[in-house]
Amino acid sequence: MKKAIYIATIEENCGKTIITLGLLRMLLGRTAKVGYFRPVIEDYEEGKKDTHIEMVLSHFDLDIKYEDAYAITKSKLIKKKNNGKLGDVVDLIIEKYKKLEDRFDFILVEGTSFTGEGTVIELDMNVLIAKNLGVPTIIVGSGEGKTLDELVDNLNLAYNSFKIKEVEVLAVIANKVQPQNLELVSSALQKSLPPSVLINSIPLIGSLNNPTIQEIIEALDAKVLFGQEYLNNQIGSYSIGAMQLRNYLLHLKDNALVIVPGDRADIILGALQANESVNYPTVSGIVLTGNIVPEDSILKLIEGLSSVVPIITVERGTYHIANEIGNIKPKIYAQNTQKIETSINTFDKYVDLDVLIDKFNAFKAEGMTPKMFQYNMVKRAKAHRKHIVLPEGNDERIIIAAARLQAMDVVDISIIGNKKQIESKVAELGLEFDFNKVPIINPIESEHYDDYVNTYYELRKAKNVTPAMARDLMEDVSYFGTMMVYKGHADGMVSGAAHTTQHTILPALQFIKTKPNSSVVSSVFFMCLEDRVSVFGDCAINPNPTAEQLAEIAISSADSSISFGIEPKIAMLSYSSGTSGKGDEVEKVRTATEIVKQKRPDLKIEGPIQYDAAVDPEVGQSKMPNSEVAGHASVLIFPDLNTGNNTYKAVQRETGALAIGPMLQGLNKPVNDLSRGCTIDDIINTVVITAIQAQEF
Repeated sequence: MKKAIYIATIEENCGKTIITLGLLRMLLGRTAKVGYFRPVIEDYEEGKKDTHIEMVLSHFDLDIKYEDAYAITKSKLIKKKNNGKLGDVVDLIIEKYKKLEDRFDFILVEGTSFTGEGTVIELDMNVLIAKNLGVPTIIVGSGEGKTLDELVDNLNLAYNSFKIKEVEVLAVIANKVQPQNLELVSSALQKSLPPSVLINSIPLIGSLNNPTIQEIIEALDAKVLFGQEYLNNQIGSYSIGAMQLRNYLLHLKDNALVIVPGDRADIILGALQANESVNYPTVSGIVLTGNIVPEDSILKLIEGLSSVVPIITVERGTYHIANEIGNIKPKIYAQNTQKIETSINTFDKYVDLDVLIDKFNAFKAEGMTPKMFQYNMVKRAKAHRKHIVLPEGNDERIIIAAARLQAMDVVDISIIGNKKQIESKVAELGLEFDFNKVPIINPIESEHYDDYVNTYYELRKAKNVTPAMARDLMEDVSYFGTMMVYKGHADGMVSGAAHTTQHTILPALQFIKTKPNSSVVSSVFFMCLEDRVSVFGDCAINPNPTAEQLAEIAISSADSSISFGIEPKIAMLSYSSGTSGKGDEVEKVRTATEIVKQKRPDLKIEGPIQYDAAVDPEVGQSKMPNSEVAGHASVLIFPDLNTGNNTYKAVQRETGALAIGPMLQGLNKPVNDLSRGCTIDDIINTVVITAIQAQEF
């Protein structure tokens, strides 16, 4: 079997993007270098690019130039075919594919989309391409608008088309199936196809089947009046505002798109007010028809509102526009991370990944790449789901991260904050957010508040803490969140986006305390470099550890490394390597190395060693030729905070490495600290790491 897979559809709008995104995420978690290739793409306007390719390349940060990701446009293919030069097209596709094959361990090849001119030849063309590339196939079909027999017959026809040409079919996936029919469809396909073919059915997902405001703007050539920053709002339903406001409000549904003539100020303002009201569903946007813009007095009123959903204007009449919107076929583009995460999560949930991996005849690549590391993190967190509390609910980044974590379906979350303020911010940001699944906790209103106060008082009264002091402290979100972890009402806490490291860690040190075999709390960063993941410790907590503390940090970091699937080869860093250096700092590192060897003879460790000798094979070989670690270190222990903190930031900035962490080590339960300059991705990664840590308690 070649190191590639071909995704083929049998008609337009099969939803193969779900399969593409899910497979790429899975492959990037298991294979060092994954490529992406589309032999034939739809035509696009001059000066623009295929949005689907751009979405895939940018979301997964694939090292492929846009021009290398496809071979030919459909119109050029048809012209070549009509001129009897289809062989030239196949030669071009093979040539471009082989260039990618030389660079990547595995290539995902995505077939045509069955849109526009030439759809009658597409199935045959996909068979021809897969045959000439010599790669196996996954066939995807849509159950939308079909009877069971029609769906099964269509997929069988496609299967036979590939098998006749001796193209191996690994899996057949029925997509967009009504949820109640999933087992029925799978059973019917299993009866009609060979047992060697993996069969899966995926339900119709409403949020993936509806367009966003951005897609409506592009389809209708609309002009944006308000809400430019919320164009990714997802539409759940749409209706025409042709009746009186009091009656129209009764017809609003979740994520409603309001279609209304531009002179109906009552409906426009009523819809905006309904969006702000907790008594009515969220409004995703407003389409003003008839090329009518509201009067200046109305525009001024709208401009003064605290938050405004997208309001767009179009030239044609109301009912004509409503029909056009109903005919829009939704797509997934790079900026719509919510749809991308939903697609990947849907794939993971409904496709039997383990069987599919076996059918891929998966191979093992050396080392742990960043994509593999991140994929494995998410998979591990999902395998044993944990509950993480985020105490900084008033921070916008926390709310956005929580929404994305919800879409990823990887952990359970509680947020500490003001519920009304958070609901308002969610509406303002246009996020999909299920408040039924994410409790919003106000400490003083919590049913556990008094118990937490009494618990803290009993734990700290020997330190002169009074009941009144305990009551005041338990109103603090860091103390309350930490107490949730202590009491088992949450499995871990992530904080620090809006608080100092001390503010985050102090409560944990006071009553969660360190593990029985730990005397020091330390931290590690997982540094995701271009071709490997290294563990850096300690870069966040201990200013100037002693030799004993440094040894403990090294052991804890090695154990963390093992927990996250990285073989620990420990480098105890210093300004000299081996026995060449002298001085107190070198001796501290040398002593710490000997302590680790005595306590953990199972660990591979070298020290003192310089950074270049630790990570560069040629330098390591020249300076320490007999070392198992030199040149191949995966766990790098810095002698002090000054060196560690500056080094990790220098590596991060100069190489573009992703730094995940800091992850705290040594506590009885997981509490992790964020930087106040953290990004949304930093928050998500830290939550996932915390969830994995919590699995060990």
